[in-house]
Amino acid sequence: MARPSPFTAPLSDRRSTGFLLVFALAYVGGVVGYLPLLTLLLPIKVDAVAGAGRLGVLTAIVVAGALAASVSNIVFGWLSDRAVTRGGGRRAWLAGGLVATMLSYAAIAATTSAMGLVLAVVAFQVAVNALLAPLLAIMADEVPDAQKGVAGGLLAMASPVASALAAALVATALLGDSARLAIVALAIAGCTIPLLLTRAQLVVEGESTGPTPAVLRRDLALAWAARLFVQIAGSALMVYLFYYLESVAPAEAPGTIAARMGMVMIVAYTVPLPIAVLVGRLADRYGRTKPFLSAATIVAAAGLVGMAVADSFAVGAIAFCVYAAGASVFLALHASFAMQLLPSPRHRGRDLGLLNLTNTLPGLLGPLLTWALATPTDFRAVMLVLAALTLCGGLIILFARGRR
Repeated sequence: MARPSPFTAPLSDRRSTGFLLVFALAYVGGVVGYLPLLTLLLPIKVDAVAGAGRLGVLTAIVVAGALAASVSNIVFGWLSDRAVTRGGGRRAWLAGGLVATMLSYAAIAATTSAMGLVLAVVAFQVAVNALLAPLLAIMADEVPDAQKGVAGGLLAMASPVASALAAALVATALLGDSARLAIVALAIAGCTIPLLLTRAQLVVEGESTGPTPAVLRRDLALAWAARLFVQIAGSALMVYLFYYLESVAPAEAPGTIAARMGMVMIVAYTVPLPIAVLVGRLADRYGRTKPFLSAATIVAAAGLVGMAVADSFAVGAIAFCVYAAGASVFLALHASFAMQLLPSPRHRGRDLGLLNLTNTLPGLLGPLLTWALATPTDFRAVMLVLAALTLCGGLIILFARGRR
């Protein structure tokens, strides 16, 4: 049992809309912490320090970074669990992760060698997971189950905001690499500090009439597997979407495809936001999340099948947007659903760190699957396999018995 803390407000069975928005803003800060860097700013930096050897350096960074992220998220989740048990709360670890992340950005900006960049990015992955691990555990601790659907839906705003920031930074030619990294670091702080200024307010836990810990552990394993299957498609598309669009529009110049792809990404990440919030609200209202999760995978799989049969840029882009809508809703709802399956309040941070492996492992599995099944001019087979895996994820989640 956690000891009382002066940093903890009285227990509550409901949180205000204001707190949910403040938490969602902090999560935006967490995603801003890694998405602009890993998708756009890092390749630019790698090109500057590695030149012709950029592919090898980027591969080393991806592999080393994924391993560092996997381990550090579990470790910092466990450390924040210990802090709660001792009455200290998770916000101190969140603040430490924020400071470490900003320092890691300074290290990335200052490095001038390929090896130095690999080490700086590994340090960044450790730092940003020191921020993300306690952040998501705060949601598990402080947002009641009856509001987790809406809270999860609000998390969907993170990707479009982070993507828009990344696009704006790259489009502003007057900014140098260091200035771009500094702006991202300041944005992380601006989004996270409001949550740090709030006091912890733990959820009131009723009598133990729900599923047993053994059932919850089984269900959490099923939820882990379901998210892993769905995330494999997302990781493959993040790496190979440009080449896919090139394959369905071979007559268009690469520069034209890149510009049109930017607009597609903005639409694909923005449209799901109101849908995710609405679906999350419905899940809270009816107390049923699994049917919505399964339906979201059907939509995502339909988009992938559409991408498999597309014969033009427009058809492929529309199909990708359909996929993104289903996948974004699934991932947003899954975050709140999985938090309701954590078997012990004492180990929420650690267990969420284990669940985070479904974000890092697909970063290795998805590209390998695409490399094995796709060619530069034909992505049909891999899209159909990804659709089947996504449907499997939706089917697996239905076997969870502890929550509806």
